[in-house]
Amino acid sequence: MKRFLLLFFIFHYSFFTASAVGTSGIYQHSVALTGYISPETGKAPTAYLWIPEGCQQVKAVMLAQQNMTEEMLYKNEAFRKRMKDLDVALIWVAPWFSQNWDPTTGCQQTFEEMMVGLAGQSGHNELERCPVIPFGHSAQATFPWNFAAWNNDRTLCIVSFHGDAPRTNLCGYGTANVEWGRTRNIDGIPGLMIEGEYEWWEARVRPALAFRIMYPESCISFLCDAGSGHFEMMPETAEYIALFIQKAIAQRIEVPSGTVEGASLRTVNPKDGWLACRYNPDLKANDGDGSKDDIFTIDKRPLPTLYLSYKGDQHDAFWYFDREMAELTEARYTETHGKQTREIGEIKTEWSKDGKTLTVTAPKDVRIEVFCGPLQKYKSRQPIVNFQLSIFNYEKYPYECGLDNPKRSYSAWLVAILDGDATYKRAVKPFEVKIPH
Repeated sequence: MKRFLLLFFIFHYSFFTASAVGTSGIYQHSVALTGYISPETGKAPTAYLWIPEGCQQVKAVMLAQQNMTEEMLYKNEAFRKRMKDLDVALIWVAPWFSQNWDPTTGCQQTFEEMMVGLAGQSGHNELERCPVIPFGHSAQATFPWNFAAWNNDRTLCIVSFHGDAPRTNLCGYGTANVEWGRTRNIDGIPGLMIEGEYEWWEARVRPALAFRIMYPESCISFLCDAGSGHFEMMPETAEYIALFIQKAIAQRIEVPSGTVEGASLRTVNPKDGWLACRYNPDLKANDGDGSKDDIFTIDKRPLPTLYLSYKGDQHDAFWYFDREMAELTEARYTETHGKQTREIGEIKTEWSKDGKTLTVTAPKDVRIEVFCGPLQKYKSRQPIVNFQLSIFNYEKYPYECGLDNPKRSYSAWLVAILDGDATYKRAVKPFEVKIPH
């Protein structure tokens, strides 16, 4: 009888709260989060689910809420291919339903009901229990740490992108953080904080280093997204995140019965990993406080080594899964160190008379990417690149956030990118485009 009632609830929930799958062509399933009313729209947000093609059992699911570059990561075909290989599903909630993950607001119950609904909608019952990878950018970058603190037994790994340290006092959403209490922690759960080189702020990094020392069983990795600012998701960074997830699956998921249904999560011992020196900026303008003391010489950095063999100051080091991750991180730093910076020239935008297509004109060798909003590349028009200019064409489409969100329905953010070379670091220039109604 209990099983019948559970199945009835799942069917009832799915039937009455399911909304149309979004028009981006990514997601196969969706449910409305009827337990929460968004201040952006005055109605329930929608959770969209992507299941990898051919996936029989979902090993883990990445959970992101709408902000900005979450969209850019999920629309990255190479990243989705990596998630397909790992049997990792993707959930995107638009608009967001929690920025800080304060359980007193009901966010935990909303999350659990969402997972039941998506399990019933997709037929993947393992979603009700499978491990979660909370991911968030900027204003959504605090929630991954707090989600893990309240979901120790369900969090596979944590990714805070261009965002925050655990228990930071500088939350991306601009108000106070949630208090964990004396005993709550994220020991043994791999966490990754990423900060862009051109948004560098020492006051954001120091709490992460302090957290490592305060909680010696924590596993906090850090990547300076060299050659990036706050608003872009570079392909190599998307691959870095994918590799981080791959190693978390390999080291943490234990399946004694041979199915994900019986999986449990191992605790990671940080002493089994590697340590590598923190990133120090080589540009005075980007060192956060302007002091010359933060400028470093690349050949004076201690080498990444096994945790117990590390020769540097552990107060200035971050943890990594293994040699591959530690050396990959170091390679990202050495590749750009000492290079010059340069500016991207004028970017021009022009809408067609019917308001349906956008033309973006940029200097030669600059490429343009959309990182959030209802714009996509015009499929029937190829970019025009000549000796002076690069011309790109985009078209509107009614993407998942709908047409009734005053903050997001008629605004898109793009980024101009000029790749680096032997002399210059990569240059980036984000810009907003207003969408005609």
